[in-house]
Amino acid sequence: MEQEIYSGGWRGSADVWLNAAYDALLETGVDGVKIQLLAKKLNLSRTSFYWFFKDRQALLDALISLWREKNTGNLIKQAAAYAETITEAMLNVTDCWLSHDLFDAQLEFSVRSWALQSPEILHEIQNADHLRLAALSRMFVKFGQNEKQADVRARTIYLVQIGYISMQTHEDLETRLKRIPEYVEIFTGQPPKQRELDRFLARNQHPA
Repeated sequence: MEQEIYSGGWRGSADVWLNAAYDALLETGVDGVKIQLLAKKLNLSRTSFYWFFKDRQALLDALISLWREKNTGNLIKQAAAYAETITEAMLNVTDCWLSHDLFDAQLEFSVRSWALQSPEILHEIQNADHLRLAALSRMFVKFGQNEKQADVRARTIYLVQIGYISMQTHEDLETRLKRIPEYVEIFTGQPPKQRELDRFLARNQHPA
């Protein structure tokens, strides 16, 4: 982590400023991501910011890079992860919806809200949607679905999850986990095997 200490005190680090911007984006939207507001929150001088970022736009670009790498990158990675069956592959993708380390739903909501006032961010969202849907479609094609079926199944999965996020749906973990087998069967046309569910629950830190 890049940090700077000078005679007048601690300047912070790129991560410190980025984390503060992340919190502000989630709490108040992009309009709250302003250098002066972040400096006040961090109890740092406004000029300290410029040791790590050229300007506010560079900080906003860093937030989008964080979102792109975490949410889109991990979803694509999970869709391509090793699986013996399509149901196991679907459970790999479902890990994204349960693990904040793999997919940040609050950040997703905030970036999509940001896109309502920014054509550039809307373009980022549209590109991400395209890449994510393509990854899900490839997952189904790999397991024998034709391209049309794969596309429709991918859209069903993805639009349901984006709907969860956009509607800010809140379910307790127990309720959501109980629905997973039925979701997997609806999305893939096959029920998951018990051993697949056991592995899924174990890696999501829940007893079978």
